Amino acid sequence: MNSTAQIIGTSITQAFLELRANKLRTFLSLLGITIGIFCIIGVLTVLDSMERNLRTSMAALGDDVLYINRQPWMPEQGEEYKWWEYLQRKPLSEMELRAIEHNASGVRYLAIYDRSRVTVKYMDQEAEEITGFAVSQDFERIQNIEVENGRYFSTAELAGGNNVVLVGRELYKTLFTGDAIDKTISFLGKKFTVVGVLKKSGQNMAGFNFDNAVVYPYNAAKALTNLSSMDWGNDPMIMVKAKEGVNVEDMKYQVEGILRAVRRVKPGEKNNFSINQLSQVSKQMDMIFSSVNVVGSIIGGFSLIVGAFGIANIMFVTVKERTKVIGLKKAIGARRGSILSEFLVEAITLCIMGGLIGIVIVLLMSLGLTYGADFPVTLSFKNFFVGIGISAGVGILAGYIPARSAAQLDPVVAIRSN
Repeated sequence: MNSTAQIIGTSITQAFLELRANKLRTFLSLLGITIGIFCIIGVLTVLDSMERNLRTSMAALGDDVLYINRQPWMPEQGEEYKWWEYLQRKPLSEMELRAIEHNASGVRYLAIYDRSRVTVKYMDQEAEEITGFAVSQDFERIQNIEVENGRYFSTAELAGGNNVVLVGRELYKTLFTGDAIDKTISFLGKKFTVVGVLKKSGQNMAGFNFDNAVVYPYNAAKALTNLSSMDWGNDPMIMVKAKEGVNVEDMKYQVEGILRAVRRVKPGEKNNFSINQLSQVSKQMDMIFSSVNVVGSIIGGFSLIVGAFGIANIMFVTVKERTKVIGLKKAIGARRGSILSEFLVEAITLCIMGGLIGIVIVLLMSLGLTYGADFPVTLSFKNFFVGIGISAGVGILAGYIPARSAAQLDPVVAIRSN
């Protein structure tokens, strides 16, 4: 046991001495390992973080919500996305919303909203290309809107179509320098009183981003009768959230039947509306993740192969330089196994060093994305140990043949070598 530990310790020390003695050669050889581990662990880390963020977003929004409008989020399998046909469909309205409300069982919340591009003004400040969300009651229960300052709309304000508005965090910073509550802003040719500032949230899986947006009552938007379809979105979406314990697919089938009846779709005809779910986005993202993972693994694999050849070359040169030493060790009783282990541990140590450098780069990248790009990325312990394991595996593959050749040297021939 002590001899094994001594061999390992000596081999690790020898690896560091090799690194110091042949800096350029070792650096170039380790570069391949570093790039390979960076590619593989970097891709795994980013994909794991993206998946975790998406799952968190899905958990917050719920996978029990139907999003109904004219266009599907994704084309059906094997079909072209015929957007020009979808835009010819009749927009949804409150008529469909009320039909679902009165006829569909298992519905917990439902809401209708429309979005548009507006120019928002406050005193001498102006912000263009702002997203305007006109929302009905229960919208905040489905989308989990969080108000940082002020309050959300009251039921009376939503029903009465009062000119009240919530502003997103980024828009607030653009327009205001102090408190925004009870201040008056204008857009769509009307004045609105600010009742709340939304908490910064970013874009969620359903495509909502309230940071640079205004949110106001749907009935207030309907009252603006002078608007053309260019001014207002004119493409409302209905959201339906199932009660706890209700099967979403059953509710979807029921809602589809109600809408077909209301929109007078004949038997055998395709729906003139689309029912979307977050699971569609999740499945599509899984396919993208798999493809990116394969590409990253291929790039990383080639880099590791190059690095493995580099490490093998270092070990062959090392065996050549230390041939006399190997002969002396064998002459005084060193076994083949100890010589083999010595060079194998040295190769593994060099590869792990390269892998650690790659992992450190991934860690720095994750910190940069988390704090610089507002995209949470975390290097998990699993990926850390995967990187170390791959590095050690490459070290074994790269170092075995040189180590075996060292172990098989004849001691007399080795001592006489120049």
